[in-house]
Amino acid sequence: MRNGLLSWILPKPHKPLRPESEIRTLYPKFRWRILEATFLGYSVFYTVRNNFPVVSKEIGQALSYSQEQIGNILAITAISYGIGKFLMGALSDRSNPKIFMPLGLVLTGICNICFGASSDYQTHLILWGLNGLFQGMGWPPCGRSLGHWFSVKERGQKFAVWNIAHNVGGGLVGVIAAYSASWFGWRNAFYIPAALSFLTAIYLYFRLLDTPQSVGLPSIEEYSGTETDSSKISESERELSFKEIFIDLVLLNKYIWVFAIANFFVYIVRYSLTDWGPSYLKFAKGASLEKGGISTLIYEFAGIGSTLLVGWYSDKVGGKRGLVSLVCMVPILFALFGILLVPSGYLWADLALFGVVGFFIYPPVMLLGVAGLDFTSKKAVGTAAGFIGLFGYLGRTALSKGLGWMSSYPWFRWEHSIFIIFLSAILAIILLAFTWNWKPKH
Repeated sequence: MRNGLLSWILPKPHKPLRPESEIRTLYPKFRWRILEATFLGYSVFYTVRNNFPVVSKEIGQALSYSQEQIGNILAITAISYGIGKFLMGALSDRSNPKIFMPLGLVLTGICNICFGASSDYQTHLILWGLNGLFQGMGWPPCGRSLGHWFSVKERGQKFAVWNIAHNVGGGLVGVIAAYSASWFGWRNAFYIPAALSFLTAIYLYFRLLDTPQSVGLPSIEEYSGTETDSSKISESERELSFKEIFIDLVLLNKYIWVFAIANFFVYIVRYSLTDWGPSYLKFAKGASLEKGGISTLIYEFAGIGSTLLVGWYSDKVGGKRGLVSLVCMVPILFALFGILLVPSGYLWADLALFGVVGFFIYPPVMLLGVAGLDFTSKKAVGTAAGFIGLFGYLGRTALSKGLGWMSSYPWFRWEHSIFIIFLSAILAIILLAFTWNWKPKH
């Protein structure tokens, strides 16, 4: 029954096909709307997710939290986000992105307001865990939308453009949270991003669309000419059952498993310098609050150009996302070694090396998600990406919990964190070596 709340969130039914002249006019216009709206929406999701690490030192000082407690908050949001990305991905595959994504922004904004208003550790732990769960409503509707509006032959390029949302949102949160806390107190590092998330949710509700067929347009396969067999097109547009999505297309898919395990170690590297990088610079190199926040901006923005270039190149080599990801991981080893060697007082060198890691880590982050779509159905993209993302955030959880636990011992030195990240990069390279010749069959 498609009524009430259920009809409000379920995918929109197909409408009669528009005339050819309207299709030629509307398809490019609506594709731009999808790319622009999902880009903006996902950027804002970052401002209400990665704001805590930027001000974690200040919260710890204000509320007398230990480094282990800070690590626990980081760990719980990492694991809840991984779970949320998987579960919400499955729901997203059977939902209307126009509703699903704005709803996620509203819920995560509420968690931020409540977090900023609280001074209790247990309450903070619960709220940031819930925030991670609701954050899982960000990527899956974007993946569903892009999978329906852009064809496989342009997927690397278009996902690369969209993926810059990670860098824009991740970079801006470092500045927004740091300066909000510096000027108005640490609680405003949560209030101000929350207000931004509410405004963006309203915008997305009026800007996003569901599938092309829901607005009277042909499927992307018909529009792009990548598929002419009507029976295959009809099958690819069929809404799948949860069993088909979970079991057949994800859990029994060996390609998804390998990319997921590799993502575990890639995400340790990725989040090491956003979750712990500002603290590393403050404690080990004497950086200020503002300079710690700027390190995140440099790290995130450094990945913009490389993501565009590598996304385009992965299409040119036949969709060998694993091979390209492998190549990108190698320079990261040298940059991490350089961070370890730079003495205190040379912050410019640390920031430059943060930029090198950011330049090379974001292409694999993007490509492993795209690989999930390449090796499954577009009707299961949210679940596949969520499964790969789950392993990624298990890696982030292991990093946060491990470093938080280690920091409670007197033998701990911040340099130990760099060794852990270095080892993770090596393990990611070993796993990606198995995928060097994999490319989408279609």
